[in-house]
Amino acid sequence: MSSNFDKFQKRRLISSYFSVVLSVFLVLFLLGVLGLFIINSKKLANDFKEKIAMTVFFKNEATDSVTKAFDTELKRAPFAKSYVYVTKEKAAKDHTDIIGEDFLTFLGENPLLNSYDIHLKADYVERDSIIIIENKLRKNAMIEDIVYDKQLVNLVNDNIKKVSMWILIISGFLAVIAVLLINSSLRLSIHSNRFIIKTMQMVGATKAFIRKPFVMRSVKLGMLGAALAIVALIALLLYVESNFPGLGILEDKALIGLVLLAVFGLGVLITWVSTHFATQRFLNLRTDDLY
Repeated sequence: MSSNFDKFQKRRLISSYFSVVLSVFLVLFLLGVLGLFIINSKKLANDFKEKIAMTVFFKNEATDSVTKAFDTELKRAPFAKSYVYVTKEKAAKDHTDIIGEDFLTFLGENPLLNSYDIHLKADYVERDSIIIIENKLRKNAMIEDIVYDKQLVNLVNDNIKKVSMWILIISGFLAVIAVLLINSSLRLSIHSNRFIIKTMQMVGATKAFIRKPFVMRSVKLGMLGAALAIVALIALLLYVESNFPGLGILEDKALIGLVLLAVFGLGVLITWVSTHFATQRFLNLRTDDLY
């Protein structure tokens, strides 16, 4: 009879441990996925920003020395990520390829201008910054016009702000859910040991002494759950990288490492805090309230 009871207790204990580890794993995995999404969403947003081109057209009288001087200026400019010089002949050829017919045959001359297609760094693709750059470039007397999609710039920045706000809200919501779920699992685990806690207290053990083994056990379970979450996140990263190499999801290894470290730290912190308060609750209860 005693053997059967011991087996039952052991199964219940294992089930309790499994529940805690599973809760920690699932919650931290979801938080880790969200963290990885946040750092990569910024990268994707920056990539999209840097694809918006600013085209600088030069007057027909602009000589090669003028365009070369402008090229040198762009090399030194902190705002230019990349640029390409497009001659009027190449522009005409590109237009011909797009429309499917040679428009020069009936125009008689090439009305297009030599130009530079400039891709700005993401930090400079802001309404105020891009206006400052435009005004600075327009001081060059040989520049005929500067063209870029102003509405697209504003739309991209507005949408990025909205998405960032919602990501923060969702992150906060998931963080609260994470704490509640893990705390609930740990409270159930501690609840099954409430009589042991009270017995130890009645024989004179201090609260810190009673809490220590429960906290240490929970922290170990939290570390195990966090380690499993990290393994799952690494597997997810490798899967995404192998199937979608164009995303470059593994490029920023420092931030990825920071997210994984944060996942592990959260696993330890949440389990430690939750167990501390769960045991404290039973330590403060009267014996009659345990039933």
